[in-house]
Amino acid sequence: MSKVNNESYWAVILGSSSGFGEAAALQLAKDGYNIIGVHLDRQATMPNVERIIEQIKSCNVDQVFYNVNAADEEKRKEIIDDLLKRTGGKPQVKVVMHSLAFGTLKPFVPKEGEQQISKAQIEMTIDVMANSLVYWVQDLVSNGLLIKKARIFAMTSSGGHSAIPYYGAVSAAKAALESHCRQLAVELGPMEVAVNAIMAGVTDTPALRKIPGNIPMIEVARRKNPRGKLTTPGQVAKIIALFCQDGGEWISGGIINADGGEDSVSFVGQGEPENDSLKNYSN
Repeated sequence: MSKVNNESYWAVILGSSSGFGEAAALQLAKDGYNIIGVHLDRQATMPNVERIIEQIKSCNVDQVFYNVNAADEEKRKEIIDDLLKRTGGKPQVKVVMHSLAFGTLKPFVPKEGEQQISKAQIEMTIDVMANSLVYWVQDLVSNGLLIKKARIFAMTSSGGHSAIPYYGAVSAAKAALESHCRQLAVELGPMEVAVNAIMAGVTDTPALRKIPGNIPMIEVARRKNPRGKLTTPGQVAKIIALFCQDGGEWISGGIINADGGEDSVSFVGQGEPENDSLKNYSN
């Protein structure tokens, strides 16, 4: 893919320091986009952020990383103001990627010894992992930064339409995120902006490792996937880059399965372990 036509454009990556966001930032930088990275990291994980920044710099593009809460309204406005200065107020944002994984993993109705999720935790999970997409797009559009035929991507998962233990609030957020993508696709239609949810297969990321029962989930996904392996962030990043090419704007308002056919398989098949904890994750 040539990067010549992308040199004046910016890609805004929400959740840029690991997993899908990291991979997309690196891939889009290789394709010539300047990168705005928004992430939330403590000192222990900052070396990884610095590595990502150095790799992006090696692509000879501009980059700015902000270590802030992407769902914080004031921080969002500060970043928008900075972007306005960098672009001279001209529309130059061609790609927006929402890959925020920050939510509470607790049961709605707890078993003995468990703690149920609270109202505040449900609302925070949905606000960060779904509603924040709308607020970022609103500010980019109202400030004249989003170009015609821009691309907006939001990371969803099979949890948006299936039940996974302790995943209830995140599942609700993913379902809301998919709904937001459909609505934005309609309302941004006059600008020919494409808005899609990307549903990756089970991917071994830091976010996945925080889900209780992630090891059996990985084992089942590997058996379930027609390719016999897990999805990788790099594969998803290449799909995003593919949809950023000319003509990709006509695909909008849907869910793009980036899973090698994994979600199409409803059972594990022969050799499925006789283990209830694994079967819970095969939906």
